[in-house]
Amino acid sequence: MNKERIVLNSDLRYIDRGNLLRSRSELSVAKMLSFLNQKYEYDVNIRMPDGESSKVDFKTGDNKYIEVVDSEEDAIKFKNIREKLPTVDIVAVGHSKYVSRTNEIDSLFFFDNGDRIHTGSIFIEDPTLAFDYAHILPLVEKCSVLHGHTSTVMVEIIGSMKNNLVLDFGEAKRIIKETLDAIDHKFFINKKYLLKEDELHYYVAFEGPKGYFSLQLPKSTTYMLSGEATVEKLSLEIIKLLAPKMPKNVDALGVYIYEGINKGAHIIAGIKKEK
Repeated sequence: MNKERIVLNSDLRYIDRGNLLRSRSELSVAKMLSFLNQKYEYDVNIRMPDGESSKVDFKTGDNKYIEVVDSEEDAIKFKNIREKLPTVDIVAVGHSKYVSRTNEIDSLFFFDNGDRIHTGSIFIEDPTLAFDYAHILPLVEKCSVLHGHTSTVMVEIIGSMKNNLVLDFGEAKRIIKETLDAIDHKFFINKKYLLKEDELHYYVAFEGPKGYFSLQLPKSTTYMLSGEATVEKLSLEIIKLLAPKMPKNVDALGVYIYEGINKGAHIIAGIKKEK
């Protein structure tokens, strides 16, 4: 009997800069602020005209506020702050279910008081977005022998919205699947261990905690990296492969890779636009 492991959003813990965040949406906002080197405070009170206080999710270093709309109550709170404190510079980020419903993925929308172009972020998470690989980490004792993983991937695509879309869901999934197929069933290794190569093979060697390794690797199944084959490095490598395939309105990509149970890595990086 095949058993699929299901992880609910409520079962996960999202942490950034020591803050225990309540949802993946809040984590995404925190990661984007960190990526932009923007200092922020979490769960900040704003004094309302009636003397009561209202808690806002993020306050940035330049006194701007961000409210993550994860419920109807959050939407009402944001509306009240915007109406009663018009001088407060606040923007809201919320799940697309407050605009529309989709069963396949969640998305984010950004809105403020102006009519400028909005920035959106969509998440692509699907059991088919996975790849198998082998690697060696000579600098980590437990991982310094040849071993493998099956890793699932979630991709975040951030950019300006056109016709209320960042990117069509089907097209986004096609691009991601195509990219993962290119690295599926590959052996990842830091190219600094490369001794020589011929037309068909790489020859790598290194001394690690488990002894001396000397390997002859077929080029067709080997993927050379510019650093150690950690899950963080693989996340960045996937971003590098995805970036050239993204439309011009996409400004940044985030990749989550899950390695085993309840662990993984998330890397977010901007896309350099051609002039």
